[in-house]
Order: sequence, then structure tokens, then C-alpha cells
Amino acid sequence: MIRRLAFAASLLMAACSQGDAPPQVDTSQYGAGANWETTGGDWAGSHFSRLGGITKDNVGELGLAWEYDLGTARVQESTPVVIDGIMYASGNLGRVYALNAVTGEELWTFVPEMDMQVVRSACCDWANRGLAVSGDKVLVAALDGTLYALNRQTGGIEWQADTIVDKERGYTVTGAPEVAGDVVVIGNAGGEYDTRGYVTAYNLADGSEAWRFWTVPRDPALGEQESEALDAALSTWSEDSRWDIGGGGTVWDAINYDPVFDQVLIGVGNGGPYPQAIRSPGGGDNLYLNSVVALDRATGEMKWHFQETPQDNWDLTATQPMTLAEIDVGGGEKRPVVLHTPKNGFFFVIDRETGRALAANPIVRTTWASGWNLETQRPVLTPEVSDYTSKPQIVFPGSPGARNWYPAAYDPGRNLYFAHVLDMGNLMFLPGPVDNVPHEKNFMNAGAAIIFTPDLEAAAATLPPPVRAAVEAHPAWQWVKDQPYSSQLRAIDPMTGETKWSVDSMGWQDRQGVLATQTGVIFHGNLAGRLFARDAETGEELWHVDTGSTIMAAPMTYEVDGMQYVAVQTGWGGGGWGFVPPYAAAYSKGNANRLLVFRLGGGAVRVPDDLPALEPAPVPPAQAPGVTPQMIAEGGVLFTTNCTMCHSNQPRAPLPDLRRMQPGVHAGFEQIVLGGLLVPRGMPKWDDRLTPEQVRAIHAYLIDLQGKLRTRELDLQRRGLPLDTQALTILSSY
Repeated sequence: MIRRLAFAASLLMAACSQGDAPPQVDTSQYGAGANWETTGGDWAGSHFSRLGGITKDNVGELGLAWEYDLGTARVQESTPVVIDGIMYASGNLGRVYALNAVTGEELWTFVPEMDMQVVRSACCDWANRGLAVSGDKVLVAALDGTLYALNRQTGGIEWQADTIVDKERGYTVTGAPEVAGDVVVIGNAGGEYDTRGYVTAYNLADGSEAWRFWTVPRDPALGEQESEALDAALSTWSEDSRWDIGGGGTVWDAINYDPVFDQVLIGVGNGGPYPQAIRSPGGGDNLYLNSVVALDRATGEMKWHFQETPQDNWDLTATQPMTLAEIDVGGGEKRPVVLHTPKNGFFFVIDRETGRALAANPIVRTTWASGWNLETQRPVLTPEVSDYTSKPQIVFPGSPGARNWYPAAYDPGRNLYFAHVLDMGNLMFLPGPVDNVPHEKNFMNAGAAIIFTPDLEAAAATLPPPVRAAVEAHPAWQWVKDQPYSSQLRAIDPMTGETKWSVDSMGWQDRQGVLATQTGVIFHGNLAGRLFARDAETGEELWHVDTGSTIMAAPMTYEVDGMQYVAVQTGWGGGGWGFVPPYAAAYSKGNANRLLVFRLGGGAVRVPDDLPALEPAPVPPAQAPGVTPQMIAEGGVLFTTNCTMCHSNQPRAPLPDLRRMQPGVHAGFEQIVLGGLLVPRGMPKWDDRLTPEQVRAIHAYLIDLQGKLRTRELDLQRRGLPLDTQALTILSSY
């Protein structure tokens, strides 16, 4: 669906002059200028601006220039692009908004049409991490895997390509397309489901496929591998690998075009299932999981690879954003490098020409490896305290990662890398035997149980006695008790990994993207809805504004007619999105998504009103005839297995708390779950996995739960106590 309004003459002239010719990338300038041309600002993905209008001395004069209602209330992880006074922003599901960058006037919008049944395969909400602009086209990928090339003037579809090779498996797309010369490259998500990862390049001119690179081998019984790179990778997988489940290795973010070497760099995701004992029982490094891979732009052939987490057992992906730079690597020698901080807790400086790590320093506590050997280019693995095949293990960092999707910023003049860093672990154990684990088609195949360390001390009491004893005897148990987590914004020296300064976040979920500027001002938000400006040298707060809207995305900056602006998208969601932290603005004020733009001399920000206090759960209906305690218990197991990824049953969660269903929802429960009554609104149907009897058991469980919750909340209300309490975070959705 496209909505068009009047369009600026400046864009008409620019678009007509540019046509479809592949742009020449100017690498002589580092950082963004007046235009913010990519989600990362420039060719390097630096999230760094050369603009000088906003300084440490005047940043306190920032005020609101304009705001735009994005019209949704879900996850917002994208950073807008601004070219020649026009802003292009992407929203959840792959929506696109073209706006006048000075006034916020809407020029056109695009909403992709899709079968919303696809959301059942989305592990981490309806996220979209950005778009690309090339010539007269705006490129965006929708959640269902459709890649769209939109006309910059009108938002009309120039071409579209279905990027998903197997609709029967759990693929989605959440990442930003990356323009590389005359092609555009896109990956996909779904490593926890039953997917086999790949990236595809499409010709910008017409959307035809140029090449495809698969990240993990296929079952040798199906024939030859698709590339020489996969022939080499096959020996790193055991012969009895679970090819039927797919292997994982999706590239759900982290695609960078490197124009210096005319190569496409991709960050490859986790193995599927997580436990190597299931995925590749005979062991092996399992290439190219958790690797940075360099591909020839013209052919898609592999030039080099660097595996950051061999023998992945822990969901330690390499899909976190990459930054290209040229830095002093010692002795005055400058090298073109990738700065990369993946989930696994190490800061890697990787030579872009050779693929060798020049530095690899831990920035958080790690138990999966005790260090990194630069001579062998391998980690020093510690299976005795991290392999949970035979016993529970406390693994640092946890599956949310030391770093995740939220972008870092690199200031080349100060040689500082600004990033939110999470030092947190999780307990991991196998929920059952590793032999003959069934392939759950188009469904979660994670294969491991996970409890995050902030909840672990409380959760330990609920574990079976043998599991609890093993947990409390683990060498990392004292870490859990002393400091279950720390979450900080840090300024880091890339070559040493040394933190120059840090600022604590509000909680482990409070991690955002960062913008750095040449004037020494960095910008970031927080979940409470505050946008900060800090001194790049010290971390000292220079300015803040309370927006009343949760901020996760990275801010950006641009200039039009000599005026510098700072913009950020707001909204809670993504990994761990099934509940809202109580300290978040989305919890107290709702999650209406906005785009906020600031300038010197601007005005006040409109802060949303507080939500009304929670009321006790409604009276549930009576149980149906024949409902037994056993049926209710079975319903609880089914609900946990199938429903809790989305319905966390937490107060003020993004999706309905099913302990608070109204009579009409109870009446239509089977029609919603099995009949697909609400599929257009994003509630998928489950008739392929659940029988009517099972759905009735789930409903009985929820009725029972609602009755107990109402009794409890009425008691709390009588005692004058708050009703909103949250449960432990038992499962990971990252």
C-alpha cells in the first residue's frame, strides 16, 4: 500500500539525474556529511558525523524541530537515511516513510502487503533495521522476505524479489539491504528455527538474481555443494549432522560493502539447534557459523573467512554490526580493518585484506573461552565449564550477547569505539536426550533451556535438586551472586579493548545504538525515553531531554541549508520483547512509535500521558464440562512450548496478557487460534501444530490462570499494593 503526497522539487531533479548507474563510493572522506547516506551514515558504517554545527558548548540549546507519528506500537530498531533534504525511514515489518527532513511533512509512505502468518516464524518481533537508497530507488526488505525497490519520487514499486528459497521453513528478514556497486545484498533470519543460512545479491537495475552464497553445507546426500567454500566447510561438520534441521547460520544483520577491496563482508549467525551435540554430534568447527566472511562483490565467491566462535554451542552470533576503518595497529603501521564486537565477548580488529585478527580482547567476562591466540587465530576453548551436554553450565556471555544489533559508533580522530556492552551470562542445559531429537518444521528448534543470570539466583530454587546442586557448584556461581550483570555505555580503545570511560545503563535490557560527532559530542537514548548528549572524551552528560518514548535505535544527524539536525526513532521491542521492563517509558506511557528530530533553538517535546493504573484481571468464564487438573497441567505445557515466545503474560506486554482476556476473546478462542480469525492483525493460526483438544487444554489453563490472578490482584488491591509484578526470564528469544 502506498500513500503519496506532494514531493520536493529537489528530489525530482536529483533522482532524474542519478538514474540506475551504480554509485561511485568516495572513501577519501570518513564519516557522514550533510547527507546521512546509509543506515550507518557512510560507506564504513561508522555512525560518525563530520558536521560541526552542534558542539559541546551549544548542545544544551537543542529542542524539538518536529515529530512524526509512525502509526505503529512495535519495535523500532532502524536509523533513517537523509539525502538532499529528504528523510527515508523504515519501520517494523518493512514500512517506509519519505519525509521532508526540515519540516517532517509526509511525502509518501509504503506498507508492504504480506500474509501475516509469517510472524509465527519471527523469533524477535517484527523488527526492521533499515533501508538503502541508490540512484532513484529506495530498497527495503519486508519481514516475509520480499525485497522491494521503490521509486524515490513516488514510493511506487519498481521491482520486487522473493528472497526466501523455502517457504516451509522458518525464514524471515529483519536486516537492512546493502548496496554493493550494481547489486544489492540481503540475508535472512531464523537460525533458531529450521533454516540454512544464505545471502543473495540482486541486480539493482531489474531485481534479477546475481549470485547467492550459502553459509553452511547441505546434506551431501542431496548432491554436490553449491561452492568450493562449502566443499571446504563440509569437513568441519560431522557425517551425522542434522542436515534436516538446516544448521542455522543466517545472516540477519551485519552486511557491509567494502569498496576498497570490492568485497561484501557478512556476519554469520548461530548454529541451529544451539547444542552442537544435536547439530553436529561428532564435533567440528561447523564453518561458516559465527564467522565474518568476505565475498567477491561481482561473483559471490568467498575470498576469506574468520570464525569468531568455532564449535558454537551458545548462540554467540557474528551478525552484530561491523565498522570499517583504517587504524594504527602498532608501530605506526595503518591497516584497513573491520572493527567487530559480536555476541561472544571479544573485540576483534580484523584485517580486511587478509581476514586475520590483529587484535582480539575480551570486553566482558567469558567462560566459553579463556582467551584468544593470535598466532593460531583461534580461541582457547574451555569445554569443562561451558559444554552443557552432560551437565548444566553457567556460560558468559549469555545469548543476549556482550553486543547485539544496536550499532556502535567509531570516532577516527579520537580512536574511540562507543558502544553499549552487556556483561551477563545464562544457565544452559539440555531439556532432554540429544538422540533422535525431532525436527520441528517451521518452528523453534533451539534445543537448549536458558535462564539469564539476573534471574538465576531466584530461579535456582525452582530447579530439580540435581540441577540446582550442579549450578551452585559451578565456578561462575559466585559471579552470579556477586554481579549477575552489568550494562554500560563504554568508550573503548579498539586495539587494546581498554575501556576509557563507562556509564551504567538502567538495566540489562537498556542498550541502544550510538551516534558520534567530530565535535566530540555523542548521542544515545535509553528505555526510559531520555535522549542524551555526552562528552566523547569523558562520558560526562552535556544535555538530555525526556521524550516519554522508549529509545533503542541509534540516533543520526544531517544538515539542510546550514542547519544541523539530530533524529531518532522510538519504540520498544525486538529480542526479549515479550515483556516491557518497568523502568521503560513503554511500560508507563505506552509504546506509540515516533520519529523525533531536534535542532538548535527548537521547542519542547510532547511527552505522552501516563497509562492508567492496572485493574484486577476480569472475571474468567467457568471451565467447560470435563476439564480436569491433568488437562489444565497439559495446557500449561502446551502454552509454554507454543505461546510464550509472544505471550509472556506479563503486565503491559507488547502483546495481550492472556490472563486478562475479555469475554469476547474467550468466546472466540478456538476460532482465533485454529481458524486464523486475527491473522490480518498479526495473530497467526496454529491448526498445523495444535489439535482442537490441545487448544481447549490451553484455554482451560488460561482460564485457571486468570482466576488465580484475579484472586491475587483483588487481595493486592485491598491491601493498597501495586498489581504489576513480573515473572522470571526463563527462555531467550534473542
